[in-house]
Amino acid sequence: MLNSDKLQNLFDNDPLGLLEVKPNTEGRNEDKVLVEKFNEIVDFYNQNQRLPEENNGVNEHTLYSRLCDFRDTDAKRKMLEKHDVFGLLVQEEKKVFTIEDILDDDPLGLLDDDDMGLFDFNLVQRPDERVSADFVARRKYIENFEKYEQLFKGCHYDLKQGERKLTKFHENQIQEGAFFTLNGLLVYVDKLIDITVDKFGKRDGRTKLIFENGTESNMLFRSLGKGLFQNGQGVTFTNDEMNKQFENNYNAINDEDKESGYIYILKSKSEKSEIKEIKHLYKIGFATTTVEDRIKNAAQEPTFLMAEVRIIMTYTCYNMNPHKLELLLHNFFGSSCLNVDVFDALGNRHTPREWFIAPLYIIEQAVHLIISGEIVKYRYDGEKEEIVVR
Repeated sequence: MLNSDKLQNLFDNDPLGLLEVKPNTEGRNEDKVLVEKFNEIVDFYNQNQRLPEENNGVNEHTLYSRLCDFRDTDAKRKMLEKHDVFGLLVQEEKKVFTIEDILDDDPLGLLDDDDMGLFDFNLVQRPDERVSADFVARRKYIENFEKYEQLFKGCHYDLKQGERKLTKFHENQIQEGAFFTLNGLLVYVDKLIDITVDKFGKRDGRTKLIFENGTESNMLFRSLGKGLFQNGQGVTFTNDEMNKQFENNYNAINDEDKESGYIYILKSKSEKSEIKEIKHLYKIGFATTTVEDRIKNAAQEPTFLMAEVRIIMTYTCYNMNPHKLELLLHNFFGSSCLNVDVFDALGNRHTPREWFIAPLYIIEQAVHLIISGEIVKYRYDGEKEEIVVR
């Protein structure tokens, strides 16, 4: 056995440095390569809406084998979990109860009784038999992520301050500049590319998505929608962003346009229990004067439930038909319209029709659907508290 002096002599007399332990500086690069390889599997799933299989050609077999390795290696699986937006690393544990279970779980055919040998390649797709694949979405790291990083920090701050809220996802929310969460990861829609609409009103095309982990993807529009429906949420715009969208996307103001008034969203300050206890009660109306002028006598007007109100949001409108607005809102919200009788100072009975029971983010979405003209395609499901296709 070597004593400590002899062991020290060995270290001191090591001219080639064979006993030196060098720190591993390749870990981060190896992790990055591992993520990129995993993203190739994600891209395949995004394009084909299925996992890679072992006997569908060399390229697909490679992805299949790689996924098996990622699933079976704890260190790799744990490192990749935060990038697994579709849950590809999760696999159900197979239970064996009968001999048939063993025979069925034989991916390499080792239990087959035919004459196929180990080196027969009948199931391998030859290069000249390959079919050209459709355009596949790619996930890759962004070199100039700094310009997006501030957007994500701002979104997190807005969520914390209540300026934005997480909502149930609806396909109408997918637009440039929107944020979503997908498997707990914040996603920013940077661009919509070559968007088309089929005869059923469904949109398709490409998206340029930025993920808060510093990667980007050109996922299909419908694939994004499917992923968000399965495991995602919408993120509301801030009030300032919604006003800018209103002005830019709807108004397109020029000298020939005529300012016709304001759409407003109000909350009642009524102390009456039948009004105060309704959790999501808002008035959507239209005013030809400023909203402040319109509501200054709210406590004496039945349309305001004979009580003071609080302004939640206002939109400046051009070329707006107030009667059409009222009709659209009533058709959209249907049975969610408040149905109460209000009596004025003279005892006359009134039934206001511009108060609706729905979460604020639904009200905001309804206004944007009015602006885009697409409100006729949807209705509000009061039980589910979500917007659905008619």
